[in-house]
Order: sequence, then structure tokens, then C-alpha cells
Amino acid sequence: MHVLTAAVLFGTTGTAQALGPEAEPLAVGATRIIVGAALLLLIAVLTKRARLGAGSRKLVLASGVFVALYQASFFAAVAHTGVAVGTVVALGSAPAFTGLFGRLFTGERLQRRWFAATGLACAGVTLITLGGGEGGDISAPGIGLALAAGAGYAGYAVAGKRLMDQGATPEGLMAAVFGAGALVLSPVLLFVPLDGLASAEGAALALYLGAFPTAVAYVLFARGLEKIGPSETSTLTLAEPVTAMLLGFLVLSEQPGLIPLLGAAFVLAGLGVLAGRVAPTWRRQTQPREPRTRPRPTSSQATSLSASE
Repeated sequence: MHVLTAAVLFGTTGTAQALGPEAEPLAVGATRIIVGAALLLLIAVLTKRARLGAGSRKLVLASGVFVALYQASFFAAVAHTGVAVGTVVALGSAPAFTGLFGRLFTGERLQRRWFAATGLACAGVTLITLGGGEGGDISAPGIGLALAAGAGYAGYAVAGKRLMDQGATPEGLMAAVFGAGALVLSPVLLFVPLDGLASAEGAALALYLGAFPTAVAYVLFARGLEKIGPSETSTLTLAEPVTAMLLGFLVLSEQPGLIPLLGAAFVLAGLGVLAGRVAPTWRRQTQPREPRTRPRPTSSQATSLSASE
């Protein structure tokens, strides 16, 4: 229930931005990550779980850069191409990027499920891009920004898993990484217009984005990871793009058209393929004869286990 609630909260991010005052996407991403980092640090201190273990500062900074990339690219993608399509492309491409990064930087083997999921996601993104839209403002730059957001999400997944392996607690990891991301993004506030965020509505938007889809959601997510396995978590986090699509259709009246919708279905199918990836291994390794340790997911499995959005 913790993970499902977190995924639904994550899925409200784009709609909240769209319903809020018109503001520069970079400013929205920066204020969200600053507010979220402050609240996550407070939570980590109050729960006495602000531990990073043996994690290196360079890796924390790299994770923060990836988080900053995700924040900036995601909000810009939503502004260009809509909440439904932008969220699905960003999250649907993340597993493909995560597997690729894991292969390049940690030598992780790419499994057949990864290739199947990546193929479905690529086909879906192609359909979305070439299919245009009927009232949905789908654009190639917007798709590119969504793909950049997926790469940022993936980079955090690979680096975050490494930090967890080195003894970081979920609360300590999220506080440190979001703090680093806030340091990376905060200078943009000196150069981008803040008119939309200077109002009472803008302040409410920044507070909501920093508190609920960030701090509250990530705490729930971390608590859920302590109780269920990676396969269940992967499946439950599919609620995030589904929530975003439903809100885009029902609240924002977005109408991407038949071909983009088919593309979104391909992307979600790819996520579904990847969600079932860890189930056999998890069941085998949690038999009574191996009771001592719980296996950690690989980097590509960790895409849906990390706190990315």
C-alpha cells in the first residue's frame, strides 16, 4: 500500500504543474527539488536514519546531477508535449537507459526481458512522435526532453543502487541526493523568470510539489521497500504513468490521438514486461534454505525501485 500510494502521488506531478500558474519549467523543477530536499533532510534527521554508509561524495554528487537533469527535463517535456505523453515517455524510456548505463558502467549483463522491454518502449516512442496529436501539442523537442528525463531517472537508479549497496539508508540516500540536486539546480533561479512562482498560487504549487510527490511519496516508497520485494514494487509503480495519463485525459482534457495512444500502450507494455523480470529470481532466492540475506535488485531492476520523480 505504501508503494502504490507513492506511485499515485508521483503521477500527480505533471497535472499539478499544468493546473498551477504559468511558470518557467526550470524554475518549477528547481523550487520543487529545493523544498523536497529540505523536507527529506528533516525526515532523515527526525527518524535518525541519515546514514550514507561508505558511499563516496562523488557518487552522491553524480546522483544529484541526474536528479537535477530529471527535474528540469521532465517539467519542460510536460510543458511541450502534455502530461500524459510526457510522463509515459519519460518513465517508459527509463528502464532502457538504466539497463544500458548498468552495462556500460557496472558491466551488468542485459537480459532478454530488457531487450523486449526496450524494443516495445522504442516502438511506442516512435509511434508517439510520428503520430502527431489531435489537440495534444505533441512535439519532437518535447519527446526529446522526456527522453532526457528518462536518462536522468536511469542515471539516478544506477548510482543510487551503488550507494545503497555501500550501506546508505533510503532516508539518508534521498536526503543527500536531493540535497545535491538542489545545489545543482538552485543557481538557475538567478537567471530564469520567477513571476509565476512569486504569487500565492505559485508558492502553493512549489510547496505541494516539494511536500507530496517528493518528500511524502519518497518516505512512503522507502517504507514500502522494506516490506515487499522488487517484483511487487515494479508492478505497483506502474500506477505512476497510468495515473498521469488518466489525469491528463480526465482533468486536462488532453487528446493525443489514436496513434500516440497506441504508442503509449506499447511503452506501458514494455514497463509491464520489465516488471515481471525479477519474480522468478526473487522467489528462488527467498526460499527457507537461503534465509540470511535478501537479494538486492540489479541496476535495471532498480529503475522502478529508486526515488526518481
